[in-house]
Amino acid sequence: MHREPGVDNVFHKEQMSAAHRSRHIVGDSHFSAGLTATEVRRHSNQLDTHRQVDGARQIGKEEDGSFQNADQREFPTCIVASDLCPKLPNLRLKRCFIDYHIDFLLEVSHASKHTWEKRGQTCHSPFFCAKFGAVKQAIIGITVMIVLLTLQGCAPTAADSEYFGKTDPPPGQTLRYITGAEPQSLDPQIGTGLSEARIYMALFEGLVIYDPKTMGPFPGIAEKWDTNETFTEFTFHLRKNVRFSNGDPITAEDFVWSLHRGLDPKLAAEYSYIAYPILNAEGYNSRGSFVRNRATGAFELDPATHNRRFVGPEAKPEAGKEFVPIRAEDVGVVALDPATIRYTLTQPSPYFLGMMAHQFFMVIHRKTIEKYGDSNWVLPQNIVTSGPFHLTEWVPYDRIVAKRDPMYWDAQNVRLEEVRFFPAEDTTTMMNLYKAGAVDALENHSVPLPWNDFIRPLKDYMDAPEEGNYYLQINTTRPPMNDVRVRKAFSLSLDRDAIAKFRRVAKPLSAFIPPGIYPGYPLMKGDSFDPKRAKQLLADAGYRDAAGNFDPSKFPIDKVEYTYNTQDPNRQIAELLQSQWKQNLGLTVPLKGMETRTFFTSRNKLEYQGISRSGWFGDYMDPYTFLSLFQTPTGNNGTGWWEKSYVDKLDDANRTHDPSERFRKFSMAEQQLLDSGAVIPLFVTSTDWMKKPYIKGMYPNPGSLYAWKFVYIEHDRSKWDEVAPEPKP
Repeated sequence: MHREPGVDNVFHKEQMSAAHRSRHIVGDSHFSAGLTATEVRRHSNQLDTHRQVDGARQIGKEEDGSFQNADQREFPTCIVASDLCPKLPNLRLKRCFIDYHIDFLLEVSHASKHTWEKRGQTCHSPFFCAKFGAVKQAIIGITVMIVLLTLQGCAPTAADSEYFGKTDPPPGQTLRYITGAEPQSLDPQIGTGLSEARIYMALFEGLVIYDPKTMGPFPGIAEKWDTNETFTEFTFHLRKNVRFSNGDPITAEDFVWSLHRGLDPKLAAEYSYIAYPILNAEGYNSRGSFVRNRATGAFELDPATHNRRFVGPEAKPEAGKEFVPIRAEDVGVVALDPATIRYTLTQPSPYFLGMMAHQFFMVIHRKTIEKYGDSNWVLPQNIVTSGPFHLTEWVPYDRIVAKRDPMYWDAQNVRLEEVRFFPAEDTTTMMNLYKAGAVDALENHSVPLPWNDFIRPLKDYMDAPEEGNYYLQINTTRPPMNDVRVRKAFSLSLDRDAIAKFRRVAKPLSAFIPPGIYPGYPLMKGDSFDPKRAKQLLADAGYRDAAGNFDPSKFPIDKVEYTYNTQDPNRQIAELLQSQWKQNLGLTVPLKGMETRTFFTSRNKLEYQGISRSGWFGDYMDPYTFLSLFQTPTGNNGTGWWEKSYVDKLDDANRTHDPSERFRKFSMAEQQLLDSGAVIPLFVTSTDWMKKPYIKGMYPNPGSLYAWKFVYIEHDRSKWDEVAPEPKP
């Protein structure tokens, strides 16, 4: 699942906070200019929407604002405390964390308030565009020094408070949660990001769900299940009282239809590959055909799996044989009766049970989709859901509201009456709203980098190991990146230790599989930091002078750019990567920021040139969730790299019953991926988000996915430190 984590903002200009844009800063318990949290959030989202529609940032002065007096001047993108800092008697800066936006620096220095970069334009220097003159840069530099030196003695300590901001619970059982970017879709078979996945877990449910603490399989619509000894057949038994939100019963046939619909090549679901372990799922989804002998009428068998062999739509005719198109009915799922469903797999897949909690396998309402179509069935006035909450409101870029569904099979144990999901991408805005008590919890990786040292000791900071990585992917289909030597050179020129240190909650990663998550998995080692070897590889690739040394002027940098989605903290990391490539290779790689909603689709279609940001949260607790990304050349692969020998290694590993040997074979496939240079691993992180002490049943699990049915608001302060009751199946 994209992290894309998923995945704190110092010089992040692309998504400025609402507080900065409107000059309304959150105080200890109020918005200084009198705006409510909702108004500030809505104002920010409206501005975001206008920028997306216009396609470019408006240039010119920001919205006019006034200050009560010079001593109470409000500082954009800062948390302002009500008490005074002893070393700054005229400024309320006791708890101010400077987010170094260029407009902020210009405002402090009374310089021009024009923005420094249009949306989509390229900034070739790490932090300043060439448009700035030397005088303005000098003013900004001096301002930074003065502010930092002045504030050095004002650093807050954890002793000020156990929590960050207000801790007064809202009335009733309404959870207000910032989920991240605007969802790509509310269709669980279409969306691929974490922000969508968290919303799906409120609206829909599958046969199993994620355990709220461990992310392991937990009973959902199925109350129990059976598997054969070889892990090639899984049989699920549905509960007796399961219904859709409109009262229609949920049957095994609904799950069969939902899977067929997700695999239908006409839907073009990017996550369809996750179902490929199911017999003939890949063949149907890829428009494949079985191979049949014309003379005998017998179907040919795959020698490895002993199942029917299939070929893709591009296969050439074979003498004496005919191709029989694979139908939905050929997929290995069958309703044995209204309450029993069986899945038959291509080969042993011990991870399959955990995988079934993924959104792609959630049950959806056939009649609604057939009536309103693939796009409109998710609208609030049309949608029929299967989860603990039902969609009642969806205002794009503003809010998604879901209320407890009385038709849900376990409704009597769902304590929340309502969940309000607020889309936001600027971490400063998130933290402002959280501190003021306008929201109760934030998405993962929502603490800005400069604030981390102060926030981490607080009791409402959520920190735990996570099943995720942050990496770069390379479009291997276009020159010059179609040369593995060039790909390796860009990898070897990056100092991962410095990048991880900058990220603060990260550890450097040269392999692809996060270490320590899967006990017994071999630790692989990828590229180290070696600029000298990187230059030699580029020289070997033909970019050299008469003496045979690498010559940056010979490299076609116009065919390479770094594309990233503008959600925090990607901007700062992009600029750091740019500076390292400049320093270590002499190449200035242009940066291209994109709005998150369009970034994933564009990247997966290989519409970028050169290098793209990526990251992955595991969909289930098994290394195959990472390695399977490159089992097909399309979908979430995003690189264009694909080798049959790699797929064969994965298949061989999954046919292996011994867990240690299975992991060893997986590691061989991982090494092949690393050797290809199609990906550049950078770092792994821990969870990094905020939750009010009165929110119970919401845990920092490895995938940052939450079973909302177990979450509730505890109004009794004496119970805030108590462990929430264990969830019951």
